[in-house]
Amino acid sequence: MIAETICSAVAAAGLGIAGVTAYRRRFLTAARIAAYSLIPLGLVLTGAVAWAVDTAFSPTAWIGFGLLGGAWAMFMGIRGVERRKGLPGRKERRAAKAAARRDAVAPAASAPSLGAGQARPGKRPKPAGAAGAGKSSGGGAGEDFSDIEAILKKHGI
Repeated sequence: MIAETICSAVAAAGLGIAGVTAYRRRFLTAARIAAYSLIPLGLVLTGAVAWAVDTAFSPTAWIGFGLLGGAWAMFMGIRGVERRKGLPGRKERRAAKAAARRDAVAPAASAPSLGAGQARPGKRPKPAGAAGAGKSSGGGAGEDFSDIEAILKKHGI
């Protein structure tokens, strides 16, 4: 009962201040003050003030808020322990699972899957036999050196 009276008095005072402000020809400011002063009256008429008063003086509601706060504190404490121990979080576990799927070789694959540091199939250097078809086939050591050169170029050496 007293909360409704206080909210009505605040609304009346706000509307009075808005009237004085409008008399001084500051209409936008007066409209803003009137809008703010009508908020407490609207809360009283919708019953939100009565609900807030009932909740504020209810021991059951405070026990509920305490339990919610305790659950939140437990979650934050567990999260801190996980970070301190270096245990993987949800994001890290999902990333590891996705990486394991990407790195796996399909059962009928003709070539192994590529790791993160290897080149893609379209960017591999051509073998010496395919690039130099006019060369003699006795240059087996030349192929080895071309592969090594490609690896060194890839790593910027």
